[in-house]
Formats: sequence, C-alpha cells, structure tokens
Amino acid sequence: MTVTTMDWNAQIERIRAAKDSTALDALELQMLGRKQGVLTDALKALGSVPPEERKERGRELNEWKEKIVAALAKRRQELGHASLSRLAEDDAIDVTLSLPDSAHASIGHLHLIPEFIRQIEEVFGRMGFDVAEGPEVESEELNFDMLNIPENHPARDMQDTFWIDELPGYVLRTHTSPVQIRYMAEHTPPFRMICPGRVYRKDADATHSPMFHQFEGLMVGRDISLAHLKAILSTALRELIGRDVEFRFRTGFFPFVEPGLEMDMLWQSEGDKEGEGRWLEMGGCGMVHPNVLSNGNIDPEQFRGFAFGFGIERLLMIKHRIKDLRVFYEGDVRFLGQF
Repeated sequence: MTVTTMDWNAQIERIRAAKDSTALDALELQMLGRKQGVLTDALKALGSVPPEERKERGRELNEWKEKIVAALAKRRQELGHASLSRLAEDDAIDVTLSLPDSAHASIGHLHLIPEFIRQIEEVFGRMGFDVAEGPEVESEELNFDMLNIPENHPARDMQDTFWIDELPGYVLRTHTSPVQIRYMAEHTPPFRMICPGRVYRKDADATHSPMFHQFEGLMVGRDISLAHLKAILSTALRELIGRDVEFRFRTGFFPFVEPGLEMDMLWQSEGDKEGEGRWLEMGGCGMVHPNVLSNGNIDPEQFRGFAFGFGIERLLMIKHRIKDLRVFYEGDVRFLGQF
C-alpha cells in the first residue's frame, strides 16, 4: 500500500456524505481499523519502502490521517446536531395531556436477588475483585474434571446433575466454579475475581431449589494464605448482611480446595429466640488445590490462592430472616413489596 494507490480525497468525501453514525463507524473502521484499516495497512507497509522515500511517504500518510480524523469528528458532530433537532421535533411534550395521579402510582424496584448481586459486586469491587461470567450450559470437563472431580467421584452424586440430552457431555452447571477455570486460563496472576450467576441441582424443599444463585470468588498470588481468606470474607459478609456477626471456620471437604473450610455464622435473633446461639452454615472455602491451579495453566509451585462459594438466596434468608427459599420465585408482590 502506497500513497498513490488510494485516493484519500475520495475517502474524505465519503465521510462527509455519511448518512448516519452507523455508516460513519463503518468508514472509520475501514480506514483506521487496527487490523484491516487501509490507512493503518499503508503505515505498516512503510517498512518495505526504500529508505530514501520512506520519510516523505510517512509524512504524507500522517497528514492524510490527520485530515481523515478531523473529517470523522466533524461529520460525527454534524450528525449529532441533526439527531438532536429531530428529537426536539419527534419527542415534543404534549402539554394538554393529563398527568397520572402520582399519589396512586406504584414504583417498581429490582428483585431482591439481582439487587443483592449488585451489592456483592460493589462490596468486592472495592476490594479489587473483578467480576466474571460464564455459560450456564457447561462441559463435563470444566464443571467436574478440571475441578478435581473425576468420573465416579462421590462429590458428583452430591450435586445430582441435570444432563443435556442433545449435547452429550454437557450439563446445566452445578456451581459457578467453571468460570474460575476459564478466568485462570485467560489471566496471569496476581488477580482476584468473583463470578455470580445461576446454577442448577436436583433439590427442592424449603431451603433448596432446582435453580438458585451462587457467587464464588478466587484470589491467586505468590503469598496468599488462609489469613487473607478469613479477613476478606469476614469483612465482606458483615457488610452484606448488614450487622456485626460472629463467624467461625471449621474443616470441610471440597475436591477443589486443600485444605477445605466451611464458614459458619452465629445466629442472632431479634425478639425471636428460635435458634438463638446456633451456628448456621453459610458456605465453603479453602486454598485452591494444586491440581486445579495446574488445570488453569498456573504453576502451583509459584502461586497459591483461595476460593470460596456462597448461595445468594441463603445470604438473603439470613439477612432478612426469611424462612422459606421458595418465596423468592413465587412473584408475590406482598412479599416483594417489603423490600
């Protein structure tokens, strides 16, 4: 690509004639795109130009680039003004219309679960945690094998998986842990992340549902310890629950962490003495198993990390003293209106 093989004046005229922002974006990508922009390619091709011509051609190309950028900005501004003018005509307020009776108007709000997920992301975001997402239909390899849960492992029976008939080897994910594997494979430590989302297990009673919500977290670095895990979880959960509660950590088994811990909260009632002084299980956590780090392309000899997982509905039940999980999904406005 050389200066002479492209009529840059014609390209600028095309910019000036763009009818809307979509066409303008396409022209900008065509000319200045990093991978396929013709002007970008021309600048990259300067390396093959003879040294005695390179300086002059480079100067010319940079001048055309400045003109193209200026033409794009000017046309974008013109289109913006035109859009505002149309909006003023098309979206005019009819002052003769009667306003609704605000005294009787009901104002909606987010459901408890997405609102609580926002709060979780905010609390952990202030601690430097990224938010990651992943598919709800997950491969058996990512949902189990790469999390140190091989075939015939008893931990699979505990999760009572929904398998996908049309996709052999795929399941409705039983936890959001596969997102951790995906994140590790794409990021270099140190890092910290959480992954909230829907998960599926064949449970159904007052405290379990076939579909529910989890948020899991992962922190990996060179000197990560259980002390970091306890400090972060205690601080975050006290803020999410909204009161100063007492926690304890006890040993528990989870295939993807070693050592594994379960986090309990001391139940504190206000007026209702039922369950007073009882320890209530909240979630699991622990140091990431070396096999899981290796499956995420992380050297367990160089890095360590901790992981944790909590049920969002369970935390909401604790926070608001809700006794039956099923009320979250019934859509009863008498329940939802309380929050």
